[in-house]
Amino acid sequence: MKKFWQKILVGALAFAMVFALAACGEKDNQEPQKETLFATTDDFPIMDGSTANLPLMAQVMADTCGVTLEEAQELVSCTTTPNAWLRLAQGDADILLVYEAADVTKKQLEGIGTALEITPIGRDALVFINNSDNPVKSLTEQQLLDIYTGTITNWKEVGGEDKEIVAYQRSEDSGSQSLFMKLLMKEITPMAAPTELKPTEMGMLIDQLASYNNSANALGYSVFYYASYMYQQPGLKFLAVNDVEPSNETIADGSYPFLNEYYVVIRADEPADSPARKLQEWILSEDGRKAIETAGYIAVPAEKNE
Repeated sequence: MKKFWQKILVGALAFAMVFALAACGEKDNQEPQKETLFATTDDFPIMDGSTANLPLMAQVMADTCGVTLEEAQELVSCTTTPNAWLRLAQGDADILLVYEAADVTKKQLEGIGTALEITPIGRDALVFINNSDNPVKSLTEQQLLDIYTGTITNWKEVGGEDKEIVAYQRSEDSGSQSLFMKLLMKEITPMAAPTELKPTEMGMLIDQLASYNNSANALGYSVFYYASYMYQQPGLKFLAVNDVEPSNETIADGSYPFLNEYYVVIRADEPADSPARKLQEWILSEDGRKAIETAGYIAVPAEKNE
């Protein structure tokens, strides 16, 4: 009987050793965990930016901190374009993923006097939006300019129905208003819009376009990524400009006319080993470019930052 139990014990030990060796072998065969730029999200610099860049902020945090995209989405936030620029200049943020500052914000930045490093990383577009029931599908640049200076006031003048054009604008300091002034109006002053046609948030403009009098005579604008992926609203459509519809393809190849870049921005005096400087360099690397594309954005041509 003693020998019987000895055999059982020896067999059990042998099985345990084989199992342990197999487990070690499996562990050795596993790919080593990829090293991330930051050990934890606590090491991540204070990031701010534009609302339309929130998905990119989350992707960057996930890729550089080793957290899931869902976790990163809960952690990132922004204070919108004008506030983000000012917070960086005042030292309340460390790095921005942001659209171009409006002229009023640029003047405020000049008053603060902080030197900034501004590098383009992606491309977006100013898009014009109207109701799906509106038969007008395309406008020329000149027609849009005439509408926003009050020269064209009725949809029938551009091939539509006999209805007044209700042209929305954004607030003066918003990112999309900055693009509107830069890309369409240029040196021309738009007609004054009543307060009710100047919503303070991008989502509000899209909502109001969709619901205005339940009719198809409203016109507004936003940035392509936001209106396409972040805040879609049934019943609206993008207008083609010069017969070119805005899309990932026409923005990437430059055939859509109203294009502009967005940026990674840090203070110029950031030390070489600071989290903000390290993150900026990562964003400008091939890994950063992949993050931009993974998040669904259009990266600037690679030679732009060489």
